[in-house]
Amino acid sequence: MFPRARGAIKYLVADGRYAYLETGSLMSIRKNVRDIMIPSEEEHVYMYPMDFEEFLWAMENETLMPLIRSCYEKKRPMGQAMHRKAMDYFRQYLIVGGMPQAVEAYQGKKDFTEVDHIKRGILTLYREDIRKHSAGNELAVEAIFDQIPSQLSRHEKKFRLKDIRSGARTRQYEQPFFWLADAMIVNNCYNCSEPNVGLKMNMDRKTMKCYLADTGLLISHAFDEKDIVSEEIYRKLLFDKLTVNEGMLMENIVAQMLAASGHRLYFFSKSSRTDASARMEIDFLIAKCRITSAQNISPIEVKSGERYTLSSLKKFRTKYGKYMDMPIVMHTKDYKEENEILYLPIYMTPLL
Repeated sequence: MFPRARGAIKYLVADGRYAYLETGSLMSIRKNVRDIMIPSEEEHVYMYPMDFEEFLWAMENETLMPLIRSCYEKKRPMGQAMHRKAMDYFRQYLIVGGMPQAVEAYQGKKDFTEVDHIKRGILTLYREDIRKHSAGNELAVEAIFDQIPSQLSRHEKKFRLKDIRSGARTRQYEQPFFWLADAMIVNNCYNCSEPNVGLKMNMDRKTMKCYLADTGLLISHAFDEKDIVSEEIYRKLLFDKLTVNEGMLMENIVAQMLAASGHRLYFFSKSSRTDASARMEIDFLIAKCRITSAQNISPIEVKSGERYTLSSLKKFRTKYGKYMDMPIVMHTKDYKEENEILYLPIYMTPLL
């Protein structure tokens, strides 16, 4: 809100007597940094929605995540009882989300109506920020924002600009997508045309998926026919009884947890009208922390249901095995390794 103060802090830092902590958002938008010297001394710390471990702390549970971490490191299952308990907490996290005010409301009365009311207030503030700060791009930014639930509900979750406007081109919407990501309202995920060690070097900016930064907000954003998500819908989501495209929610929360863990988001998609073996879609690609001479990329598939196929993952392994570290399936069941594929319960995502 005060760009000149941000510029002036350079000289206060040089004085050496104090350390300074600044808070702000939309710090890369041009009009917010016009005519100021951006301090080279700044170190940016990005604040994400509360992660699963922080949610557990809020629920006064400080023992479950260390157990999850131990099982992950020792490569062993949680066991039926503890897995069920972990999934119960995870489903609460999925539907409440990681916005501190919403978590605080849930922590007390477990009142989903109050939680939903708070999340809708946050969505309203997002819209007000869009109209106030995205000068010249308001309509495009809001159009993208409104399209997120319907885009993610499709089987192929790549963002289709033609759903916003016939004849729309990527270059016309690059700035609105950047604005939403810079405001930390969304997590953009780009197609990687060649799953090699340099994922960024092979990034295709024309093909992308756009996830909402908080999955709890996505639920309130998606189910808004009456401007409120009923307690009944929340209960059905909690007990896995709602016949809704849950894959949308699971994929969104995996994107959320990967982003909070420091990963840039990439996926892999190939299409072919003539060669079925070349058609494949991998939800996410991540690189190992320590790069070796080969096999640095792990493909990740997210599965929300009890029954699923892994045709794309198997095709990917056949074609790109020379680049590939252990392939990973994030699912709602317990830990296992089978046929050189690592199956992880979805609450272990932050440990990747």
